[in-house]
Amino acid sequence: MTDHIRPVPLDKAYRLLNHGPTVLVSSHFDGVDNVMAAAWACALDFAPPKLTVVLDKATRTRELVEASGRFVVQVPTAALLNLTNEVGKRSLAHHPDKLQQAGIGLLRLSGGTLPFVDGCSAWLECALVPEPHNQQTYDLFIGEVVAAWADDRVFRDGHWQFDSAGPEWRSIHHVAGGHFYAIGEAMHARERADE
Repeated sequence: MTDHIRPVPLDKAYRLLNHGPTVLVSSHFDGVDNVMAAAWACALDFAPPKLTVVLDKATRTRELVEASGRFVVQVPTAALLNLTNEVGKRSLAHHPDKLQQAGIGLLRLSGGTLPFVDGCSAWLECALVPEPHNQQTYDLFIGEVVAAWADDRVFRDGHWQFDSAGPEWRSIHHVAGGHFYAIGEAMHARERADE
């Protein structure tokens, strides 16, 4: 359901990732959709907004990204914990029905062929910034964010609203071996007066 999905201004897109969540990466090429989990993703630049994500050579999603030059990075919620774990463990190469088995619903937010995972809290549509050395040596991919959206039940006015949203909206953070944490409560640093 897309009733709560709102565009995020590109100058605020970095805020969708700067708290370090585990993400889902999706892509499409030649009639094939795929989604994988990635623990190593972060905001890289403001103008134009860019992000980085590590995509292992063995993943089918990486093949789709390299072939199409486009991908989506999305922030799954605690409600999608099991789905995130499943797509992180299973490869489309060995499980052709992986998306159906995981129960993934796909949206087409930008009107094109890119798959967006339903139920996430944020989505960043990216154009690949080719950096062959980084991609081959470090599995590190750079994407320029060309559009962004968030669910206004948990992100609005340019800020996450984890404290007022239900616990199912919290972002998840992979530690290792299927072990995750949900983001905790907000803390605010004390402002010091200039001396």
